Amino acid sequence: MTTFFTPAQILPAYQYRKSCRHYDPSRKISAEDFNYILELARLSPSSVGSEPWRFLVVQNPELRQKLKPFSWGMAATLDTASHIVVILAKKNARYDSPFMLDGIKRRGITEPEAIGKTLAKYHSFQADDAHLLDNERTLFDWCSKQTYIALANMMTGAALIGIDSCPIEGFNYDDMNRTLAATGAFDPAEWGVSVAVTFGYRAKDIAPKARKAMEDVVTWLE
Repeated sequence: MTTFFTPAQILPAYQYRKSCRHYDPSRKISAEDFNYILELARLSPSSVGSEPWRFLVVQNPELRQKLKPFSWGMAATLDTASHIVVILAKKNARYDSPFMLDGIKRRGITEPEAIGKTLAKYHSFQADDAHLLDNERTLFDWCSKQTYIALANMMTGAALIGIDSCPIEGFNYDDMNRTLAATGAFDPAEWGVSVAVTFGYRAKDIAPKARKAMEDVVTWLE
């Protein structure tokens, strides 16, 4: 039976979660807890169920050092974060690509006629509704947006069990792609770096969260 939680149980974790830039190097996330965080990423929703992501868990100390010269957004935490994840987004995820076809079949759509109808819907969406077929960058940006859903779920889920995190875009994307692809972890023709995130336990208190008032960000259309 599924157990649900009350707002009073969840909101404190959201209020506690802040971008952590100083981790305690003596505290490491357990394998069980980090597998839970990765499972939250894997279970995240995505547009048309495409799951256009891969997650690189960067634990090799030498590789982390190679990232330092061009990763100004996490240069101070590359040595202290318990875990670092770089999220990749799929390139060229056209409606008629083998990648998208695999996703359709994974969701149980296997009859040729049903596949054809689904591909026609995807084509209409990508070509007419969202204009994703204009160039390779628009397709990549569409997939990259999906990775941020997984990113948010990972950070929120981590906060719920007392683990700190920080999303990172502060790095040179060309250098990051080149350095990580050189490890053989992915084909740069098929995948590209979208965003990174660090995890660990804060080494000191973090300044209170500053957010706009509800009425400044929410408009009800009734």
